[in-house]
Amino acid sequence: MAKAFICGCAGVALTGDERHFIAATQPWGLILFKRNVADPAQMRRLTQSFRELVGRSDAPVLIDQEGGRVQRMAPPHWPAYPSAASFDAQIDERQAALEAARLTARLIAHDLREVGVTIDCAPVLDLAYEGAHSVIGSRAFSSDPARAAEFGRAVAEGLLAGAVAPVVKHMPGHGRALVDSHLELPIVTASRDDLAGKDFAPFAALKDLPIAMTAHVVYRAIDPDRPATTSKIVVQTIIRGAIGFDGLLLTDDLSMKALGGSFEERTRAAFEAGVDIALHCNGDLAEAWAVAKAAPPLAGLALRRAEAALAAISRPPSPLDAAAARDELAAAFARAA
Repeated sequence: MAKAFICGCAGVALTGDERHFIAATQPWGLILFKRNVADPAQMRRLTQSFRELVGRSDAPVLIDQEGGRVQRMAPPHWPAYPSAASFDAQIDERQAALEAARLTARLIAHDLREVGVTIDCAPVLDLAYEGAHSVIGSRAFSSDPARAAEFGRAVAEGLLAGAVAPVVKHMPGHGRALVDSHLELPIVTASRDDLAGKDFAPFAALKDLPIAMTAHVVYRAIDPDRPATTSKIVVQTIIRGAIGFDGLLLTDDLSMKALGGSFEERTRAAFEAGVDIALHCNGDLAEAWAVAKAAPPLAGLALRRAEAALAAISRPPSPLDAAAARDELAAAFARAA
């Protein structure tokens, strides 16, 4: 039986110690970063070896392939894709911009499926805020909640058409953060009404999507003591309640410095708050063993949500002429130049 966590690995192939860890702990999924990416053949070997170790042919492999500055698979083997902000900034016609975002996501899905990656940690639904930390920046589609939701929907549709599951992030909103949660804990002081009217709105509009990721952000007006990832108040009252998301809820990376305590404590706190899957990314095996120890078996409602997420990508990808699609995307930006 799979356990309710996702692990990383250190390099372009699994080490003996990593193979032992994966076989012994049975993580639900594996997440890849730039350090794990060399070329398509290497990635196919890596994703296949993970699935062989856990004995599940549909075991998910995740990556952050947003485009722009968050793109783990990059040239020369894969194209450089536009950032989220570039669609609205560079393409004036509203529908053309949405179609370009959808087409970009469909091409990304094509790239991912070719190397065995089945979940993309995108789209980012955080809003762009002037004066906020640049950790979101051009990763945001817009400062307008409705426009961010439109682009998020287009990207999700493009990924799903390519049989790749999207992950909306960072729920319920990271856009106002003044510091980088990779390095320290952001504290947002906006009122609940202001958050509900703006930051939460894109997530509510896409609440039907299969997977979401939490934010390591404290919202003082909702829970002044805990970031969303470990806050039962935020998870139950806002994410499951006000936003209405009932899909599979992942933590953001538990190794980020926004969180305190041991890795067992972080993991237990996230599950006590109500998340479904713990995410540990950096490939540090000592930390990963602690996360695995504290993670429960994937069962009950969390298992049903995980199964629904994988069912959403169980059909073959829609037909795609990748070369023609890349030409079409380039033309969309050329026309706007």
